[in-house]
Amino acid sequence: MKSKLGYIWGIAALLTAWQISSWCSGEAIVAGPVTVLLKLVSEAGTGRFWTNVGASSLRIVAALSLAFVTAVPLGLFLGSSPRADRIAKPLIYLTYPVPKIVFLPLVLLFFGLGDWGKIVMLSIILFFQLLITTRDAARGVSRSARYSLYSLGGTRRHLFAHVIWPSCLPSVFTALRIATGTVVAVLFFVESIGTRYGMGFYILDAWGRADVPQIFVGIVVLAVMGVVLYEAFDILERIFCRWNQL
Repeated sequence: MKSKLGYIWGIAALLTAWQISSWCSGEAIVAGPVTVLLKLVSEAGTGRFWTNVGASSLRIVAALSLAFVTAVPLGLFLGSSPRADRIAKPLIYLTYPVPKIVFLPLVLLFFGLGDWGKIVMLSIILFFQLLITTRDAARGVSRSARYSLYSLGGTRRHLFAHVIWPSCLPSVFTALRIATGTVVAVLFFVESIGTRYGMGFYILDAWGRADVPQIFVGIVVLAVMGVVLYEAFDILERIFCRWNQL
């Protein structure tokens, strides 16, 4: 109940600040909440709007899935294998600080300007966020927990399934929640190049026509996407990490 009230107060504060900004700067610069809501209702009745929303949603889900299935298993392996971690550590430390978006021209050259190029670019950026978090979480599993399982006759497979994976899962969900903000922000950038569909293109198209209400509609939709993803991962964590909620 308290969390719902917190959301209500938060939304009310944002809408109030938004409306005040609109009054101060004028509707030609900052479209007010009512104007944007009316525009959103109008746009929601068109197939073009939902095509853009669907294209962006597909790219986000595909990129998150690709990054998850590649980064998390590798992070678990490196975090539980000191020898492999020593070998991979220099490569990780050298590549992690590099802004991955600079590789966008190369990624689009290899994978094309279509969906695959954008999905791969997003997944590369998310990959390192998930990899580092999962690796550090796996390294943090205590030796006593490992030895306890081995003393009971457990194998390395049992160690991963019953000790390392459950211990790292809350950290993985934390990384996924953090990644939602990153993936939505980068999505706008990658959808501004060589595409005719997606919310990034939708916003830039509106900007080119000086359609301020449509620009804000795009911003609101991207914000809602981020909130939905964040809440989805929060719900999944409560389901799969019930022991961590006690």
